[in-house]
Amino acid sequence: MGSTTDNFNFSNIRNIGVIAHIDAGKTTITERFLYYSGKTHRIGDIDSGSTVMDYLDEERKRGITIVAAAASFNWDKYLIHLIDTPGHIDFTAEVERSIRVSDGAVVVFSGVEGVEAQSEKVWRQSVHYNVPKIAFINKLDRLGASFERCFSEIKTKFPDVIPIAFHYPVGIESEFSAVVDLMEMKLLKFEGDDGTEVVELPIPDALTDECEFAREELLSSVADLSEVVADYYLAEKTIPLEFLKNEIRKYVVCGVICPVFAGSAKKNIGIQPIMDAIIDYLPSPEDREAFLGHNPKSGDEINGSLHDSAFAGLIFKVVASGSADLLYLRTYSGTLALNDSLINPRTKEQVKIKRLLRLYSRNIESIEKVGAGDIIGVIGPKNSFTGDTLCSHNHQIMLEEITFPEPVISMAVEPRSIKDKDKLHNCLEMLCREDPTLNMQRHETTGQLILSGMGELHLEINRNRIKNEFSIEARYGKPRVAFRETLETSCSITGIFNKTLGDTELYTEVDIQLEIVSSDDGIKVDSTLGKRQDLPLNWKNSATDTLMAGLKTGGNLGYSLIHISGTVTDIRGVPDKTTEGSIAGAVMDAISQAIRRGTKLLEPLMKLDITAPEEVIGEITGYLQIRRAIIHHIGNNPDGKTLSCEVPLAEMFGFSSALPKLSGGRASFSMEPHGYQEISLAELQKLGNDNILLH
Repeated sequence: MGSTTDNFNFSNIRNIGVIAHIDAGKTTITERFLYYSGKTHRIGDIDSGSTVMDYLDEERKRGITIVAAAASFNWDKYLIHLIDTPGHIDFTAEVERSIRVSDGAVVVFSGVEGVEAQSEKVWRQSVHYNVPKIAFINKLDRLGASFERCFSEIKTKFPDVIPIAFHYPVGIESEFSAVVDLMEMKLLKFEGDDGTEVVELPIPDALTDECEFAREELLSSVADLSEVVADYYLAEKTIPLEFLKNEIRKYVVCGVICPVFAGSAKKNIGIQPIMDAIIDYLPSPEDREAFLGHNPKSGDEINGSLHDSAFAGLIFKVVASGSADLLYLRTYSGTLALNDSLINPRTKEQVKIKRLLRLYSRNIESIEKVGAGDIIGVIGPKNSFTGDTLCSHNHQIMLEEITFPEPVISMAVEPRSIKDKDKLHNCLEMLCREDPTLNMQRHETTGQLILSGMGELHLEINRNRIKNEFSIEARYGKPRVAFRETLETSCSITGIFNKTLGDTELYTEVDIQLEIVSSDDGIKVDSTLGKRQDLPLNWKNSATDTLMAGLKTGGNLGYSLIHISGTVTDIRGVPDKTTEGSIAGAVMDAISQAIRRGTKLLEPLMKLDITAPEEVIGEITGYLQIRRAIIHHIGNNPDGKTLSCEVPLAEMFGFSSALPKLSGGRASFSMEPHGYQEISLAELQKLGNDNILLH
């Protein structure tokens, strides 16, 4: 894509996601980052609803993060773009898109609860995108906290990386007061009401042996990887600090080492060292300069670089509005200035850059120029979506898209007043533009609008946004499961369109191959016609576009099809008798033939993890087993028992209110989509008519 012409200092940028299980303290930590960097003049507090990063009314009311918020601030000479993400599984799309554009991540664990289910989920997401990590064990001032126990769980549950303790906590629970920096062997206290003053002190004699042992563990772990560190270590020579940091950084950037730090965000202990560690150990855009994409015309793979001169950026978030949307953009190559013109290769639409914006949660600040490796905002058209690429006209590329799970739960929505009909439709459209895991469609039979999402909380949050943000009073149906269908068998079929319209005779034959694929896949569409010079490009595009749209329309029972890979293998037509419309008709004929051969009905499964006292785990297990749950594991933890199982989503309505009654309010759970399983019509009938009617 050419050579660079800009002078941007890529090494001074850090694009960082903050990820964790719900209530581990992500937002509390990011509010401290903003305060200590001088970006805010008071520390935002969740309890008082004064947070900067959680700015939606629903976030402040519930004390949880719902949408990913980005903020840019300086630490020393470095520019940090920080993305605070939700911890609740219903908002997994926010985590997915944030990790996709991050170069590194801070993973937050609670020192009390340890490695929880959603912690494992976000860790897996970061591994999928090869994002290096540092870890922060938070809440060490709380009753029941243990740095050693949480550190041991990180070791056990994440064998893909070598965790190394960089801090030694001073005191436990209410006595926790400071940390020892094992790299520099200094005790760090955080003085003042706000912890701003970091005071370096000698390590007390009572802690010397433990800290020296922990320091040896750190050095020996690095020496096992680095020959040059091993030379110093075996010779018992002092290792220069900057040299050691640089060696560690190499292994963090390539994902081998995960440094682990300690603290309490609420008590303002240990935050500044994390900010230093982001600079010292996590990658800059230059460390991850290569990126992949493909040519939108030929489909050929493109290996891009941070130093390419042509601009390319990925839209990873949309803030919708009635006029023009605010697009969050990660820049990957080239430079972008005011009044530049870009193209969205998916829509072929031109995007004129009238405003470039530095992002600060819900606030924005105008800038005039930006280079590669940055995170910014631009104002764009309504039909640019999350996962779209914006690029230069003369060097077009489509960057790797962001994949999102299918919605698993739906509800009908209708306005209380007929005058709000269009207003409600526009509101739902805006919410779906912002959130790729929300989907709106109109029910074929009732004409009602159907809103689909990732869980009961996901739908409830959006119900409240419709009322509070858009001032629309609406009626809502009972949430119902979004069932799916798949084909009984794989097949190869020829579709034929042979009709006379007016004086025009139309004829086309299209061969398609439909294969049943693994439960991890939704619908994939491809073509073997890329190199065929005898077929016009618009013919090929019409066939693949129709195949994708047709497979989404539904099977024999009217539910959307999934787990299918469709391939267009041939098109046979006559120039005067074959049009894009006749090709589409032939593809739809092939799909109809395949569906008539038979489909299977599928229901969504959930992976459920519960932590509860030992004396109530039996009652919880009994409750789940009569709801078709498959118990995979019951284990021990410091607070009692952990239970892991698979359970159909249709059986889980009301579980969040039933669990406190079963456990006396002493159990917690996390639940995430876990594929689909076949369900018979007889089993569907047992679930009740509410579930059967929804397509």
